Amino acid sequence: MCLAVPGKVLDIEERDGTRMATVDFGGVVKEVCLEYVPDLKVGEYAIVHVGFALQRLDEESARQTLALFEELGLLQEEFGDPWEAAAAQGLPGAGGATAAAVGQTAREARQ
Repeated sequence: MCLAVPGKVLDIEERDGTRMATVDFGGVVKEVCLEYVPDLKVGEYAIVHVGFALQRLDEESARQTLALFEELGLLQEEFGDPWEAAAAQGLPGAGGATAAAVGQTAREARQ
C-alpha cells in the first residue's frame, strides 16, 4: 500500500536544478522532491507521496497522523524492511533465517 505520509522538513538543497529536502517521517528519514510545494521551509510539515511533497500541513495534524499510522503499524508497512516482513510472516521463499540475515545485513549497511 502506498500512503501519503506527513513528514518534517529537516534540510533543503538544490540538486541539478530541483529543490530537494531531507524529511523525517516519525524517525524514518528520506529524500523528497519539493517542486510541487516550492515555498516549503525547514521545520515545516508536508504530506509526501512517492517521494514528492504534495501539500503543507500544520504540525499538530502531522503529529496526530504519524501517531495513528504508528499505532496501526502503517509506518512499518510503508518504510519497513521487506525481507524482515517476509521472514516474520513465514512466507514461502523468504528463507526464514536467511531472509532475517539479509534484513539484518541491509540494516547494518544503512547505519
